[in-house]
This record gives sequence, structure tokens and C-alpha cells, in this order.
Amino acid sequence: MKIIIHKSATRGFANHGWLTSYHTFSFANYQNTERMNFGALRVLNDDVVQPKMGFGTHPHQNMEIISIPLQGALSHKDSMGNKRAIDVGEVQVMSAGTGLTHSEFNDSKTDEVNFLQLWIIPEELNVEPNYEQRLFPKEERVNKLQTIVAPKDKLESNALPISQQAYIYRTNLESNKGIDLKARSEQNGIYIFVVDGEIEVANYTLVKRDAIGVYETETVKIKAIQNSELIIIEVPMA
Repeated sequence: MKIIIHKSATRGFANHGWLTSYHTFSFANYQNTERMNFGALRVLNDDVVQPKMGFGTHPHQNMEIISIPLQGALSHKDSMGNKRAIDVGEVQVMSAGTGLTHSEFNDSKTDEVNFLQLWIIPEELNVEPNYEQRLFPKEERVNKLQTIVAPKDKLESNALPISQQAYIYRTNLESNKGIDLKARSEQNGIYIFVVDGEIEVANYTLVKRDAIGVYETETVKIKAIQNSELIIIEVPMA
């Protein structure tokens, strides 16, 4: 078993006034040669957008982009004609493929928006751009895995499609409950991000916004020390 620990305090940080962002991996002005990616997982940003502010229209190409709101609602508009709000409990995926432009905005006059943005390197370049979002009920992930993103050729339940052999799960573990993870492929690694709470994995204790990457192992055991919310990303390591 190989293990990578990313403690919350070691993340890159940027304060743009209207936006504060913690970068788990190298991004924009935060460049760390030892923090470029975890397999196909290229970006994990923890963003807070101030009221009535947001990201202006900007382009993407050949990247799978997943947004997970944790607090507040984010208004989305893109070049494919989508114009929607993304609320807590929903997940948004964009396959940028041959290229698209989009903007994200916090329409609230009083409340911040906090959301996670993940970028996954696609297995196929120049696919047709795609956008989807879906609500994933919290009660369906208590003490079990809820698959929110899966490969477009292996979709299951309500999972959203991406162009990569990667999976994203959510789980809310109650205190003293545990869960065993088994990768779908020997080539995959598992990256666990603690949204909130405290867990134990491979004899390491992790708290809010800490993360652990585990690969070259058959199973990963997670135990919640207190009520915990996790995002789990399984990606090819090659």
C-alpha cells in the first residue's frame, strides 16, 4: 500500500477579495512540483465566492470538470445554452472536450458560496462537450457510498457521466461507523477528502479538509471517529 497525506494547512491559498481558494494541487499562482496531481485527478479547489461576485466567462478544453456546492447556490451559464443554479446537494459535471466557455456567479446579496471544483484528465481528447447536473439526496449516502460520477461507458444508478475511468462517491459516516473501499481496477487509486468531521484511514487520523491518497492496495478501510462527510475520488494512476 502506498499512501500520500495532504493536510489542510499544506494546501496552496489565494485571496482575490471576491474569491478565496485553497488548492490541493498546483493551480494558477500556486505551483508545487510535488503537488501536481493524484493520478488523473488534476485539481481539487475549495472555493468561497463572496455575495454578488463570481467567475466571468472563460474557456476550457479537454478536461472533466466537477463542481460540488457545500454552502449556498451558484448560478451557471455556458456556451451550450445551459443557464441554471446549482444548489447544495446537487453535483455538476462538464466535459469540456473540443471546447466551451462558462461563467459561475453567486447571486445572493448576503451569503457566501462554498464549493469544491475538481478537474479530472480525460481518457479521450476532443469529445463533444457535455453538461449535466443532478440532485443526490443526503439520506442515500448515510453510512454507505453514493456514486455521483462514473465513466460514461459504465454508468450506474444516477451517476453523472465523464470521459474517464474514474468514479466520485459521497458518504456521510456516523460516529464509530466504517466503510471498506475496493478499487474498481488494480490501476486505480483512491483519494479521500474530508469535507467535515474526523476519520481514521491506515492508522492516520484526518480532520476537516485533510486528504489521503491510497493506491497499490486491494481495500481501504475508513472509520469515522465522529460524524463525518467525505468526498472519495477513484482515478487511474497511470
